[in-house]
Amino acid sequence: MMANQMESRTLVEAIQGRRSIRAVTNSPKVEKERIDEIVTLALHAPSAFNMQSGRLVVLMDESHEQLWDLVKETLRAIVPADSFAATEARLQGFKDGLGTVLFFEDQATVDTMKEKAPLYKEHFNNWSQQGSGMLQYAVWLALSAEGFGVSLQHYNPLIDNQVKEKWSIPQQWTLIGQMPFGWPAEQPGERSFLPHDEVVKFY
Repeated sequence: MMANQMESRTLVEAIQGRRSIRAVTNSPKVEKERIDEIVTLALHAPSAFNMQSGRLVVLMDESHEQLWDLVKETLRAIVPADSFAATEARLQGFKDGLGTVLFFEDQATVDTMKEKAPLYKEHFNNWSQQGSGMLQYAVWLALSAEGFGVSLQHYNPLIDNQVKEKWSIPQQWTLIGQMPFGWPAEQPGERSFLPHDEVVKFY
């Protein structure tokens, strides 16, 4: 059943039910304050040395639509014309949603941590990416738990400079991913899993 209203789920349900939903809608509307509560909850995700290098920009309404128009025109210049219709349709599925969370990593914070803990400096770039992944997953679960359809997209670095200029993003922030969300307008496909004993080992 497709959700069209807030329906709080348990953690187990959120983990098991999380899927990539690429076609979403924006009706009914949701107050920005509620989305802020969800995103703020996700900030409890861990990071190495508690460096908190993740940065989030939430685009809603006109800004959200402008992002996907920007992506569309960027891709139009590089995607063959005879296959652009499929690309455009997919992007429209994102644009029709409620908003998009942009995930960044603040490289200034990462560099500061390298100075503070020089014995581990070669690890902080990797830890930054790991922290971003956990933050992305936390936001995804928190949104899914409220009944939203969510997916994670990566149109960076093609759109990096345009995004930074349009929304006055600090230069030291590196764009990692884009997470459009809205009310589900499609059913997700079934997930398949590798054999359990090939993935999980007990001794």
